[in-house]
Amino acid sequence: MSQYKIEAGTGQHIGDRKEQQDRTALFAAPRAPGYVMAVIADGMGGLSGGALAAEQVIRTAKQAFDHFSPQTDDVGKMLETIAHDAHTIIKLTAFSSEKNPHSTMVLLVICPDRSAVWAHVGDSRLYRFDGPNCAERTVDHSYVELMVREGKLSREEAKNHRLSNVLVNALGSHDRDPQVTLRRYEGLKAGDAFLLCSDGLWHYFSDAELGAAVAMNSPRQASEMLINKARERTTDGAGDNCTLAIVKLVEPPVEAKTYSVGKMKRAV
Repeated sequence: MSQYKIEAGTGQHIGDRKEQQDRTALFAAPRAPGYVMAVIADGMGGLSGGALAAEQVIRTAKQAFDHFSPQTDDVGKMLETIAHDAHTIIKLTAFSSEKNPHSTMVLLVICPDRSAVWAHVGDSRLYRFDGPNCAERTVDHSYVELMVREGKLSREEAKNHRLSNVLVNALGSHDRDPQVTLRRYEGLKAGDAFLLCSDGLWHYFSDAELGAAVAMNSPRQASEMLINKARERTTDGAGDNCTLAIVKLVEPPVEAKTYSVGKMKRAV
């Protein structure tokens, strides 16, 4: 019997922007029962250009997951392939549409062997929670994160730095191929949870706040709560698109006994 069941949900808000350029999706694998994928993409590149880039990430991920088979394919390699294929198509879109589209990407796959594999490019994040506690999160591929690692900025200074939205790694760049950060975690259990979100959400919360919201609510309730609170904390009228996906592992329901015991007659 499974050690847990999966509950998942997504949420979005356009913020104060003219267009929603984030995309998110949840997928099951038709050829791989028990595998579940969550995707977040934050598009950039002017009106409609960013939406095209983010949409391409979702389409590429779905196509790859539709053909995924655990007998012949590796999850990590599939995630890397999705990133590079989306990157190539986004670059081609730039030529045909006369736009300059880019996108971030976070991909998560929950596997039936109680493992999780994820990959990211850019500053959209994945958080892994153990109950309400943040066990780990992805490290942003951003200019300010690079300065933090080099000791030139504190974590608090980086949060509101004027260059906080400048990325050093993204899908669609004509200067370099994306560097895909890949991670695997073994030993999933009931009580674990994952949050994937764009910077329009995580910017307004501490790790502890996110963990508590996810642990204490269903994915749908947590999504609504976090988006509403993010909008409350946007005071300058310049709130970004806000997008998230939540995957929770919860205790499976106790199966009710449906049989009854009666007296057995003696066989002759």
